[in-house]
Parts: sequence; structure tokens; C-alpha cells
Amino acid sequence: MIAGNLVVDARTGRRTTWGELADQAAPRSAPTAYVVEHSVDALPAVAALEDGGEMLVVASARLDDSLAEELRAAGFDLAAGDDVQAATSPRTAEDGRVWLLTSGSTGRPKRVGHTLASLSTVTGELAPRTWLCPYSPGTYAWWQVITLGLGVPGQDLVLVDPADLDDWLAPALEHGVTAVSGTPTFWRRTLMRHGPELGKLPLEQVTLGGEPVDQPVLSQLSEAFPDARVSWIYASSEVGASIVVHDGRAGFPEEWLDRDVPGRPRLSVVDGELVITSPHHGTDASGAEMAGAVRTGDAARIEDGRVLVTGRLDRDELNVGGSKVSAGSVRDLLQSHPDIAWASVRGRKAPLVGTMVVADVVAGPGSTVSADDLTRWAAERLPEYAVPRRIKMLAEIPAKETLKSDV
Repeated sequence: MIAGNLVVDARTGRRTTWGELADQAAPRSAPTAYVVEHSVDALPAVAALEDGGEMLVVASARLDDSLAEELRAAGFDLAAGDDVQAATSPRTAEDGRVWLLTSGSTGRPKRVGHTLASLSTVTGELAPRTWLCPYSPGTYAWWQVITLGLGVPGQDLVLVDPADLDDWLAPALEHGVTAVSGTPTFWRRTLMRHGPELGKLPLEQVTLGGEPVDQPVLSQLSEAFPDARVSWIYASSEVGASIVVHDGRAGFPEEWLDRDVPGRPRLSVVDGELVITSPHHGTDASGAEMAGAVRTGDAARIEDGRVLVTGRLDRDELNVGGSKVSAGSVRDLLQSHPDIAWASVRGRKAPLVGTMVVADVVAGPGSTVSADDLTRWAAERLPEYAVPRRIKMLAEIPAKETLKSDV
């Protein structure tokens, strides 16, 4: 632990250090799931983890009765402030074990086991930076930013709760934020809401991941922050941070496929699916390591020398009257329209053809583009069967607490 690194609570402006946080909590002898309303509430327990204990952090908004009982049955005490509900199947803590809950995009959230070491994937020296952390407590992305502040010298943190993200720019300016990590949805909402105001923020590092990353959002961020390095990261609870790209282009170079480099993940594309063998892998709920080649469930295609990760495999491939359509490819096309800030594409049951392509879109500020305009534009660039038959114009980009926009 880097005791002198700063932590700032954006809600209150309170500034503290990791050393001071470590003095606020003692390790518990039982495995504990810390249920927190605000991101900063989890940090004393995180700071104390180096002294032992087994923990999981979950936002109170994510904890329904079913998940609470599942965790208690798995041996976790539930601690919400001073209120502690004992595990229904008590067991001894495994010192140093950190549990994450997946985003639940494929169903119920799953538990994945890590340690502080497996979560800390940054190697080498970093320039001093002040990071904005906007993620939901306990998610993999949250831990990635938290472990930067916990273990890398000169990396201070400003914590903003997901519920307060529409107004994050003011505290970022107040506390000297120079680096921000967020999902593409977070960044698209930010670009729409704050526009030219973003030029006041002297960012040195812009990071995005957690969802498919296309060229328009990368280009917009490079324009908004000309002095920043713009990076996208592919990471998951199961395989850790596996792909990091700094060249400002969507996808990663095709020559990275099937390379064996000590200490680095091995990347492959098998039958259109991204497959990763990672040294940063976690364990499943039983403690079995997720080693070896892991099928990620993410669709990937090779185009112009780049490997593009387009979305979840079970949602990406649509069968329209016997013709295959990539929902991710249609989404990327719509988002390349100069007046479109965001798009989501999916299939809907239809007579005769079985499935038809439909889309939800959000137009950029000041745009007058209509659904009919967009349909005609798409028809000039897509095969007839891939053109969205229904386009719904939304007023704003939808976002969940995970900063993703599943609609």
C-alpha cells in the first residue's frame, strides 16, 4: 500500500490518504461482503485487506434479497455500516481473497475470485496522476482504478458515485483530475452533456472499455482532449485486463493474435469468438482457477489488419431470412453517422424472415436527423436485409449503474 496517495470523496470534498483509511478498519475473521451506498465507504476495508481477510464489495443498489441470501449461504457476513448479518453457512476466511461480481450481462451475477496481486496489472513506473473513478463499487473496472491508487506511487483518486455522473466535471476541475477511466457510454454521455466545457479539463490520460469501442468515440475523445493519450482496454472479471491499445484506433493489430509472450495474455479468434489465455485470470466460485484458453463470449472479426471486438456473441449474429447480420457492424455504421451520438442494434421476431433488424439511436446536440433520414442513409451502405426496419429515436443515452447501456 502507498500510504501517502490521496483519496478524495467528490460528494463531500473530503481528502484523506490510504494510510489514514487503513486505520479506520480492522480485518474481519469471517469472509465479509461489504454493502456500500457510496464508493468511498468501501475503502477502509480495502486498505485493511493487506493485513488479512476475505472480502467482496457490492453496491447496495445491486444487492437484492436473492443475492443477499446467496452470499450468506456461501459463507459471507453482510456488512452495511454497523449492521452485520451473519452468514448462514459460516466458514473460515481465506486471507487475501477478493471476490468480484460480474456485471450480470449474461444472467445472474457470478462470483469470480482474485487477489490484490492479480487485480494489479499495471507494471513499471507511471507519471503522477489524479484519477477520476466513476465505477460502481466492487466491479472489475472499479478495482482496476482502486488498485492504482492503492499500490502505485503518485496515483491519487477522486471518487464519484454513478448516480452523480451527470455533474462530475465540476469536482474533477476542483480536485485537479488529470486521468479519467470510463465506458464508451460514459464518454458519449459526457461528450453530449459537456461539449466545449471539456476543454477546461487538462487530461493527460483518457481510458475506455467495458463495451465495444468504435472509431467515432475514439476520434471524438482525441479531438476533445488533444493533449491526452487515449487508450482502450479489454478486460473482464474472468481474464483480467488482457488488451490495451494506445494508438487511437478501434480494434487491435491482427499481428497480436496467437503470440506467446511471457507474462502477457495470448489472444486468438476461434469461429468468430475472442479466446484469451491470461496470466491475470481469476477463480470460479468453487476456487478453481480459470486457467487455459477462455472463450470470452465476445464476437470478434478481422478487418483491414485490425481485430474488432463487436459485442456479445449470443446477441451479435442475427439471422434475417437466412442471411447473417452482425448487430455490432450495423451499430458501428449508425454511430459513424455525423449526427448520431449513440446506437443500439438488436433483432426482433418477424413473420416470414424470422428476425428483422431494429435500432435505438440518440442524435447529437442540435441535430435534426430523423428516423427516415437515417434509414435512407443506412440503405445506401448496407445490404437490404441488414437495414434496420424500425429506428426509435431516444432523447438521451440510457445507462445502467455499471455505466453500460444495455437496452
